[in-house]
Amino acid sequence: MLPLSLPGDPAEPFRVLALGCHSDDIEIGAGGILLRLQELHPRLEVHWVVFSAHGARRDEARASAEHLLDRVGALQVDLHAFRDGYFPYEGAKVKDIFEALKASDAPDLILTHHRQDLHQDHRLVCELTWNTFRDHLVLEYEIPKYDGDLGTPNVFVALSEELCRRKVGVLLEHFGTQRNKHWFSEDLFMSLMRVRGMECRSPTGYAEAFHGRKLVF
Repeated sequence: MLPLSLPGDPAEPFRVLALGCHSDDIEIGAGGILLRLQELHPRLEVHWVVFSAHGARRDEARASAEHLLDRVGALQVDLHAFRDGYFPYEGAKVKDIFEALKASDAPDLILTHHRQDLHQDHRLVCELTWNTFRDHLVLEYEIPKYDGDLGTPNVFVALSEELCRRKVGVLLEHFGTQRNKHWFSEDLFMSLMRVRGMECRSPTGYAEAFHGRKLVF
């Protein structure tokens, strides 16, 4: 196991582009690393993009992002209204969003979906992430689901139990529309982080895991 630290001077801005297809994706897959980065970088800047957020889900997405990232130096939340499950059939319009993102300040870290995710929306956003950002640090996060597509990640971020419970608390507080789903529960979210913590021998017992397909030392 090779320990690494994210580059950058804590006194300087550290920019993160967080991409999620649906309103709770970023929190589920990367809420912990974002909380940890708030501890490490007082001048953390986050550009938070959700591609499918309608009605109550739109309100949930904004409230959750603002709650989770209540200590960042700057937060920009962009919420779009693409139809859930239909991203591949609206690919040109989704790509237009990425072309606009390219004109923003270059991020130091991009968080996106995993290439092998079995949800078609997730796969498209991952593909367009790599098409658009070719010289950036990209970490692909994981979303537990009925499809059973959890893979073998190779990048781990150790998290304290406190940060894990803060992440899960935000999810349970803000996403009331999802509480009827059999998988949307505290024990599932905590257990996945516990498994990933075991795999990387986290000193706290907990971690989030990512797929880092291209890292330059």
